[in-house]
Amino acid sequence: MKSRDTFLRLKRFQAEEKRRRVTQLEMMITEFNRMAGELHKEIAAEEQRARISDPSHFAYPTYARAARNRRDNLVSSMEELKGQLDEAKLRLDEAMAEVSKAESLEGRDRSSDRMHEVVRAADMGANLGMMGLRAARA
Repeated sequence: MKSRDTFLRLKRFQAEEKRRRVTQLEMMITEFNRMAGELHKEIAAEEQRARISDPSHFAYPTYARAARNRRDNLVSSMEELKGQLDEAKLRLDEAMAEVSKAESLEGRDRSSDRMHEVVRAADMGANLGMMGLRAARA
């Protein structure tokens, strides 16, 4: 019985770890998206100030070029994280299925144990009844 409880706790712990990973990835994607949005606004403001929006123009602002590179890096990182997030969600679903399976096994084992107790109690009751009959006959 102890090993079943330990097994169930382990499965729950593993599922919780996977849930934390999914949450962490979602927060990172949200943060990267926010940062990319801020950089986009800064790029637009710099281009408007310089009145040059073509990055290949020789007088394109250096800050805007660097901000574009940072924004592009953030966007590519976000895409990579989205792939990791999809994978993490699959792993979480698998872990939750394992927890459900372990819980159903635990429930089935407990009901089986209860059934054995009922049968044992009935056997004991029958034995006590027989002992009472023997005592009455004597």
